[in-house]
Amino acid sequence: MITTKVYLCDAQITCIIISIIGRTMTRRILLAVALFLILCLAFLAGSGYRNLNKSQAHNKASEYITVPKGSSTQEVISQLREAGIIEHELPLLFYIKARGLSSSIKAGDYRFPSPISPLQTLEKLQEGQQKTFRFTVIEGWTRWDITNALIKLPQFKANTSEMVLAYMNNTSKIKEIDPQADNLEGFLYPDTYFFPPETSFEGVINTLVNKSKGIWTTETLARTRQLGQTPRQILTIASLIETEAKLAEERPVIASVIYNRLKINMTLGIDSSIIYAAKLAGKWKYDGKVYKSDLERQSPYNTRLNRGLPPGPIASPSASSVSAALNPSKTDYLYYVRNPARNDGAHNFYNNDRDFTQGVQALRDWEKRQTP
Repeated sequence: MITTKVYLCDAQITCIIISIIGRTMTRRILLAVALFLILCLAFLAGSGYRNLNKSQAHNKASEYITVPKGSSTQEVISQLREAGIIEHELPLLFYIKARGLSSSIKAGDYRFPSPISPLQTLEKLQEGQQKTFRFTVIEGWTRWDITNALIKLPQFKANTSEMVLAYMNNTSKIKEIDPQADNLEGFLYPDTYFFPPETSFEGVINTLVNKSKGIWTTETLARTRQLGQTPRQILTIASLIETEAKLAEERPVIASVIYNRLKINMTLGIDSSIIYAAKLAGKWKYDGKVYKSDLERQSPYNTRLNRGLPPGPIASPSASSVSAALNPSKTDYLYYVRNPARNDGAHNFYNNDRDFTQGVQALRDWEKRQTP
C-alpha cells in the first residue's frame, strides 16, 4: 500500500481559514439581516394592528360622507383620510388588499361617529348606508304632538297639520286589532326612527303603526283576553299609565289603582284624560294648568265626571306601560299623589280617603313653600 502525503503551504492554510471565516461571517450577517427584517415586519405588523384598532376623533360626525359608485379602494381610503375619519391610509389599505375585501365596500352616504377606528369604519363601508332623517316620538305624545313634530321637519313643511291629522283618521291598518278605532291614537309607537329622505309623512305614520301592531303577539292577545279586556282597552289603560307614571317601577302599581277603581265602579279622576278632553274641544291652553272649566267639561274623556275607561287611548304608550297594563301589581290602593319628599316624580299610594286627603294636603303645603 502506497501512502501519499499532502503538504499544504502556509499561504494555502491561510486561504482556507479565511474562506471558512468568510462563510461564517456571511451566514451571521445574513442571519442578522433576516432577524432585523423579521423584527421590522413584527414592528410594522404591531403598529398596523394598533392603528387599525385605534379610535380616531374627527369633526364630521354630523355630516354625510358620500362614497360614489365605481370608487376604487384607494380613492375611498384617501377620501376618508382627507375628511379626518382615519389618520393613515396605508394600514387600512393594506388590510383590505391582503384580505381581498375591496369588492365588499359599498357606495352610499355614510355618517361616521366620532371617535371611530379604521376597522369600525370598514365595517360601516361593508354594511352600506344611505342618507336618512331622524324622527323621534316621545312616550306619552298624542297624535297632535306627533303631527306638530312632523310638520316642523324640512321635508314636511309643505304639509299642514290638517292633512296629517286627516291621514291619522285612516284606521284600516288596525281594524283587525281595534275595530272600534276612529283614529290612530295609541297606535303610534314611541321610538326613534330613521327614514330615507324621500319618505312621505304617510310612510312615517305607517311605520309607527306597524311597530305598534308588533306588540300584539299571540301571548299578548291571550293575556288581554285573560284580563277580560280588549286590545283597545289595554292601550287605553297603558296610555293613562304612561301619562301618570314618571318612574318605571311605579307603572304596575298605578295600573293596579286603575283596575281597583274600575272593579268598584269608582271614577278614575285622571287629570291627563281631562287635558285630552280639552284638546279635543280645542280649549286646552297649553300652560300645564287644569281649570275649573276643564273639570266640568262634558266629554266621555272626562274621567272625573264619567265612570269607567275613556273611549280610547289618550297618548302613545311605551312597551313598559303596555306591560304594566297587562301585568298590574296586586294591591288594594285606590289613590296616589306625588311624593313631595322626592323630586323624581315618585308617588305615595293609599287605600283610603283619609290618608289620601292628608297626602294631598302635604303636597299643597310643600307647593306653597316653593312659591317665592
